[in-house]
Amino acid sequence: MLPVESLNGLATFVTTARSATFTEAADALGISRSAVGKAIARLETRLGVRLFHRTTRRIALTTDGEAYYASCAAALDEIAAAEACLGSAAHLPSGRLRIDMPSSFGRLVVLPVLLRMCNEHPDLQLTMTFTDHFVDPVEEGIDLLIRFGGLHHAEHLVARKLASQRLVTCASPAYLQAYGVPQTLDELRDHRSVVGFRHGQSVAWRIGSEGTNGSFIPSATHQLNDGDAVIEGAIAGLGICQMPMSLVRHHLESGALQSVLDHCTQHHVDIHALWPQTRHLRPKVRYVVEELTRLAAEGAFD
Repeated sequence: MLPVESLNGLATFVTTARSATFTEAADALGISRSAVGKAIARLETRLGVRLFHRTTRRIALTTDGEAYYASCAAALDEIAAAEACLGSAAHLPSGRLRIDMPSSFGRLVVLPVLLRMCNEHPDLQLTMTFTDHFVDPVEEGIDLLIRFGGLHHAEHLVARKLASQRLVTCASPAYLQAYGVPQTLDELRDHRSVVGFRHGQSVAWRIGSEGTNGSFIPSATHQLNDGDAVIEGAIAGLGICQMPMSLVRHHLESGALQSVLDHCTQHHVDIHALWPQTRHLRPKVRYVVEELTRLAAEGAFD
């Protein structure tokens, strides 16, 4: 560990490197020009290298000084960022937050929460996108993702589980009356289906008891790349679909959809908040993630 006087010397060095003269650095630091010169001399002696070219009018970093400055400036900026995150204003979200969500779940469940946050915190500005396929937040410049399912695409991201929902296999009463209610998986394979479509292939269903692999490939009569469209297709009688409970609960309660094979469709899907790795999570991202976590614990995403 560096001694305290060495850390003080780093701050003096960075300030001096950002100044044109020792006098300018001294004014910025609130110390004498002589004190700045002595601090830099002690630092150069300890490192065994010359950090500045000195003339009667100006100072300039040497090659070693430039390399050392890059590291020291980054370290001090990290410390400043850490302190800023602990300040009282850090708990108030502000600035632009770019967030991407699944289309149906985002509009139905997350959007109302975010709109309320915006009303409560006028300094928070949102850019919201709704996509059902995985996007890389680093490449796309996105601060926060909300996603269903596994994390095999997100090894390089930080993830926090928000909630878990049961997947419901369901169809319209008109469809079930016309084609019959499946009682077994073999019968389910023969039925028409409305499925999600990602990366050029149908999205598999999860059938069976929790804890088993349970991957089931439906007939994929109709393939749609939008969750709302999948549900509307099922309501219209095009076939059976499988969706998270929060997206079909209202339709089940109204009778527009009817669940099938409940005895063997007990799989749950996790909902995660994901963001790029960073040493200090920005206040606006931290606030939104913590608020979503709190609401999820209260059952808002069930």
